[in-house]
Amino acid sequence: MKSSVPAAGLAALLLAAGAVGCSQNTDSPAMTPAAAVAKAAKSTGDLTSFRYTLTGEVPEQGRVEGEAVMRLKPEPAMGMKMRALDQGADGTVEIRLVDEVMYIGGGAGMAEEMDGKRWMKFDLAATGADGALTDRGAADRAQQDPAGEAGFLTGAKDVEEAGTEKVDGVETTRYSGTVTLDDLRASLKKKDAAAAERGEKNIERYEDMGVDELTMDLWVDGEDRTKRFRMRGDATGGPLDMTITFHDVNKPVTVEAPPAGETADLEELLEGLGEG
Repeated sequence: MKSSVPAAGLAALLLAAGAVGCSQNTDSPAMTPAAAVAKAAKSTGDLTSFRYTLTGEVPEQGRVEGEAVMRLKPEPAMGMKMRALDQGADGTVEIRLVDEVMYIGGGAGMAEEMDGKRWMKFDLAATGADGALTDRGAADRAQQDPAGEAGFLTGAKDVEEAGTEKVDGVETTRYSGTVTLDDLRASLKKKDAAAAERGEKNIERYEDMGVDELTMDLWVDGEDRTKRFRMRGDATGGPLDMTITFHDVNKPVTVEAPPAGETADLEELLEGLGEG
């Protein structure tokens, strides 16, 4: 099995990040930027699904672009296509999360090394049981709720309105601020237990990358939703700079598992290696 393709896929999981659901009452001139961002974060829990496109740069991977759909309720599901533009054919990967099972597809390169099978299957329940089947952090990123990161800007002490801009032809108001991971942890004390747990997992992902501080921007449209989100930081493996643009909020999302005949099970592969 060609190791570079799965490795590229796992690295691409770092990109499953973004923010949706922030809102601001554009009809209320008395609302401060900090108050608008705080109010916006409360709407995140109302999201059921969304589609987003992303572009930017990630540590150790370089320039990237991609698109994804995610369903949060009633049960989580995710489909993502990602391209690492500086890595050639091995930089393209597709990821699906269906019924707590993660699938990574490396295309033709993976199929050549796996008897025609172009998908690798990771059972996240088994992974959680003993941590042996795949990288736990990568599995967590595949399940990451990008909407949860919308609340990050509420931890900033310097939030300010940065003008108005058109995004995809939509009028938006932009908010900017800088937040440290310590600030983010302090803000979790104001959240309920479930939201605090999700927030802690998001923070740990940035700690793993060596990021201490994030510069953030939100573009909020007239319907009180984030249309675009940008996050920048200095990581151990290089700069982090991701921009995510959102579409089709709360519209139906369907993600299907790949055909069984095209899928290799990682657990079975490891058992075969053990027997060998």
